[in-house]
Amino acid sequence: MLITDYFKRFLHSSQSSGILLILCVLISLFIANSSMGEEFQNILDAKIGTEIFDLNYPISVWINDGLMAVFFLLVGLEIKREIVEGELSTFKSASLPIIAALGGIIVPAGIYVFFNSGTEYAKGWAIPMATDIAFSLAIISMLGKRVPLSLKIFLAALAIVDDLGAILVIAIFYTEQINWSYLALCGLMVAILIACNIFKRTKHIWYIIPGIFLWYFMHHSGIHATIAGVILAFTIPTNESMTITSPLEKMEHKLHLPVNFLIMPVFALANTNIMFKEGMVDGLFSNFGYGIIFGLVFGKVIGISLFSWIFIKLKISALPDKSSWSQMLGAGLLAGIGFTMSIFIALLSFKNNVEIQDEAKFAVLVASVISGFAGFSLLKYIGKKREAYEADF
Repeated sequence: MLITDYFKRFLHSSQSSGILLILCVLISLFIANSSMGEEFQNILDAKIGTEIFDLNYPISVWINDGLMAVFFLLVGLEIKREIVEGELSTFKSASLPIIAALGGIIVPAGIYVFFNSGTEYAKGWAIPMATDIAFSLAIISMLGKRVPLSLKIFLAALAIVDDLGAILVIAIFYTEQINWSYLALCGLMVAILIACNIFKRTKHIWYIIPGIFLWYFMHHSGIHATIAGVILAFTIPTNESMTITSPLEKMEHKLHLPVNFLIMPVFALANTNIMFKEGMVDGLFSNFGYGIIFGLVFGKVIGISLFSWIFIKLKISALPDKSSWSQMLGAGLLAGIGFTMSIFIALLSFKNNVEIQDEAKFAVLVASVISGFAGFSLLKYIGKKREAYEADF
């Protein structure tokens, strides 16, 4: 199966930025629990923008809704490129991430409900559903050639479907009010973008301007604005030629460096500032903590593996090229890195209870660390065994 050079470059840059990303997480945790913590939070809460177009938001919102839309744009471009001519170009390979993501949503949510049904924590059922695409990709990319590129593409596709599912859940269950007028304007922008593609407009400006309006209307509609990046990505023209560079490929090339070495580090700094408080550890050993941790650590890998196994046995889907079931388990563990989106859902679920929010943040952080370490260790071990086996022959 063909793996495009564009995705190879994306993963290479993700591998290079992985250490920087983890470093930013540690710096953010240090700042949050030092004398600088309050001042740093005040900076994130400081509003910038203009009231003219109702665009005066805290810096944290600009990072999570604005910069992250650019990240989702890049990942969407990569996924579309693979669908057109790469690893996801067949129905069997393209269907697997969708099926796996569905399992990774249903099982973790079910585990959480099992522990918290009928309690004050019940409305947080969606917390363990999400996969943090940035951190999961950064960690799997750090494994280099020990992991098949097809498995990395599978995880990227799974994570983006997973997060789109989480965004849909937020829109349906956690959005207090949807502004249908703005949502209709979103539809108009999508129609314009599709028309530009149909009429073969190749200059990026034809897509960037409607894309900015799409983000604006999406943000004001009440639906999480990052979905605008994915929608925009799938309207950018591409081709199956290996010699003619398409507008999609040109945009990918321009976004790699700023996304991996600016946007994601800033994102990590802004979202990992969790202040450790007394009683947080005790909260891990409660039904609330069990629901989040078991949902992410065990629910993700069970749901992803089970659903994948069923549909592969039914010959509806197929394993990623040159991948094994043990590597699928490793990818499933990495999908348990919920982090940002899980924390975001926790904030929405318990917006009037800061204490529960803090407990949820800590549980998500612990679960993400366990899943990340376990997934990385398993995939590294499998990779070393394969290298040793191939060296003997």
